[in-house]
Amino acid sequence: MDSRKLALLCRALAENRKAEDVVILDVRELSSVTDYFVLASGTSEPHLRAIVDEITEKLHDEHGLRARAVDGTFQTAWIVLDYFDVIVHVMRQDIRTRYDLETLWGDAPRVRVRKKAPTLRRSRPG
Repeated sequence: MDSRKLALLCRALAENRKAEDVVILDVRELSSVTDYFVLASGTSEPHLRAIVDEITEKLHDEHGLRARAVDGTFQTAWIVLDYFDVIVHVMRQDIRTRYDLETLWGDAPRVRVRKKAPTLRRSRPG
């Protein structure tokens, strides 16, 4: 799977568990370490755990992918999942605000996700 698709999949999986303010930064032109950062916020330790579990379990079970490294703890409220070309940061919002990776990597373009257009339901004649 290419790195962009993996980043988009990580975003979708985080959103499956109601992660907040999920952002993908394209750091290919700025970093030799990875292609994309996926940033996601959770509201509590159980919420962070649910987001991380969703990403790690689905990527492993459905795509045979394992993070090459996992760093951080739920108690520190910042967990990093390293999938080589994609690095996922799952943080509590106050930690995310304090470290402000979006500003630190401010030159990195954000990957826009196209939302599906809503389908119109036709009402049945009564």
